[in-house]
Amino acid sequence: MSIQYEEPALAGSYSVVDSFPKDFGYGVEEPDIEEESATSGDTKPRILLMGLRRSGKSSIQKVVFHKMSPNETLFLESTNKIYKDDISSTSFVNFQIWDFPGQVDFFDPTFDYEMIFRGTGALIFVIDAQDDYVEALGRLHLTVSRAYRINPEINFEVFIHKVDGLSDDHKIETQRDIHQRANDDLADASLEKLHLSFYLTSIYDHSIFEAFSKVVQKLIPQLPTLENLLNIFISNSGIEKAFLFDVVSKIYIATDSSPVDMQSYELCCDMIDVVIDVSCIYGLRGDGSGSAYDKESLAIIKLNNTTVLYLKEVTKFLALVCILREESFEKKGLIDYNFHCFRKATQEVFEVGSLTQRTGMLQSQSTSPNNSLSNLKFGALNGGVV
Repeated sequence: MSIQYEEPALAGSYSVVDSFPKDFGYGVEEPDIEEESATSGDTKPRILLMGLRRSGKSSIQKVVFHKMSPNETLFLESTNKIYKDDISSTSFVNFQIWDFPGQVDFFDPTFDYEMIFRGTGALIFVIDAQDDYVEALGRLHLTVSRAYRINPEINFEVFIHKVDGLSDDHKIETQRDIHQRANDDLADASLEKLHLSFYLTSIYDHSIFEAFSKVVQKLIPQLPTLENLLNIFISNSGIEKAFLFDVVSKIYIATDSSPVDMQSYELCCDMIDVVIDVSCIYGLRGDGSGSAYDKESLAIIKLNNTTVLYLKEVTKFLALVCILREESFEKKGLIDYNFHCFRKATQEVFEVGSLTQRTGMLQSQSTSPNNSLSNLKFGALNGGVV
């Protein structure tokens, strides 16, 4: 494997303009939010993390959004308060995670559960696959049925967690059993329209990042536009697969329409880790000035199987990571030109999304990001433009 790396210098502090947030984090946890949130006017999408005690909810949050090593989560204390974690990565991937302790009955009269569920975009229920999950299924049914009656627009996600200790056959059987029992309970309650999505997850591999990627994508209204842009980009650049990553969390907020191969996704995640590690070690200027990640940031990794990984900065928190063959990479000029078109269009999507959030108005036909696609001129492999 050979690495070609181009990266601007880093600053000693990550709080400078056009760099990662300080400590590569997403913000400070705020405990005791049940009283505060009832009067809050915050309109950010909300993701609820729920489940029984010791199911792994806090570990998921720490590993995905706070860069904690999976082994360090063994020393986390059990959550005994509700924590709100404000996630601010990009202009529209901008949400809150509320971590509920397993022992708290949030249907208690002292909790304003109607307010909680009305402002929720996704509800993640974590089930410990290595434990007896009968009680967890009962709590799952109680939670989702109550939430659905208050807000039927919630996306209901079930993380079948801690599957790293199970054999492949046991994983499949556990997922099938949980899926069957949960949906049978919903059918018995005449809630057939309530849809549950199931994911096998573990903090010891990339499955938790992929699962969270799928959850976050459902909260992004611009997702179809981004996927369309990626499809146009890869088809005219000879690229096999492309991911649009949030660099801090390694969540991919969009990819092209071809199926996601777990091995390819892991390669891209590992590349981001390499870029960040090398930046932190070798990116400093003599006077310690510079930024961690800006518009000039890029990296190229050539594997020994003729595969090339190509990373380029899109916005100050997003990176495009591409997988392609060496023969396709010979036309790097064409790829870079097409990337410039893609980057410009993506920034328009951001701007329109931010404008819509600020004004609360519907997008007009003249500023629609889908409309701007027709004005793009991507370079084609045959030398023309499309």
